[in-house]
Amino acid sequence: MKKKRISTLLLTIASSFWLLSIAFGQDGKGQRNAKPITVPVTIRIRDAKPVEMRFVEYLLREDGDVQTMLSQRTPAESPMTLAILLQDDLNPSVSVEAKNIANFVRNQPGGSRVMVGYIRQGTLDVRRKFTNELDRAAQGVRPPLGFASAGPFNPFVEIIEGLKRFDSQPLGRRAIIVVSDGLDVSRGQDSSAPSQSLDLQRAITEAQRRSVAIYSIFVPTAAPTSPFLNLNGQSCLERLSSETGGKAFFQGNSTPVSFDPFLKEIDASLQRQIALTYLSTHTSKGFHRLDIKPLERDVEIRHPAGYTR
Repeated sequence: MKKKRISTLLLTIASSFWLLSIAFGQDGKGQRNAKPITVPVTIRIRDAKPVEMRFVEYLLREDGDVQTMLSQRTPAESPMTLAILLQDDLNPSVSVEAKNIANFVRNQPGGSRVMVGYIRQGTLDVRRKFTNELDRAAQGVRPPLGFASAGPFNPFVEIIEGLKRFDSQPLGRRAIIVVSDGLDVSRGQDSSAPSQSLDLQRAITEAQRRSVAIYSIFVPTAAPTSPFLNLNGQSCLERLSSETGGKAFFQGNSTPVSFDPFLKEIDASLQRQIALTYLSTHTSKGFHRLDIKPLERDVEIRHPAGYTR
């Protein structure tokens, strides 16, 4: 009997080492610094109900190499940590949307943690720190001031400040909703282009490092702005959202008639988001590109473009 127990133990140990060799690579070279990485992944099943979820099969590659998936936390297992950031110099016509945003916050699932802040010149005015008291968080939502003097030269610096607030929160499902014109003119009009804004790139990098998906809603400011600059602002928000695993929402170059359809789609996306953790075997510093492909035809996956070590 004792011999049988020893044989079983040896088999268990051998199996464990075999599993570890798969996870860390058989040669062991360069794998000792393998690091778990968590990314926000939104899974959409075509022709399914808005909140329907199921486990799906997919292939995850980092820099072209297949990686080992460690876990995936669903909405039932990991409450959402959500920040709402509104630019304070937006067109005054969006004042009526403050009530819709407050109701959106109140209707988040129990256990969700929400922060509310306003992007102003030189500062992020946090009206509610992260809290799971959703009614209290909703009370922190107010209409933007709508004054040109309240506006930032660059919303991305304050978005980075908002991202830093996630450092005190549990790792898991995370997102930001940004309502902004997306316009960076801190270094002149040339910096307003999505390929030229240094702080846009910094915001993307910091969001990817913290596993935060950013959803953005474009609204022009109270000050008159040329169509050219509005287009640049939209393009910046599109890049900010697409490269972090979120989505950008526009209604032409003008103020949206209503946020309601945008908030409904964002809400459905948050309910389909999982926190996917995998073992990254690439140890070098710099940007590592991520590619997640579903193995089922009726599945669509949205994820960050990668992350920077």
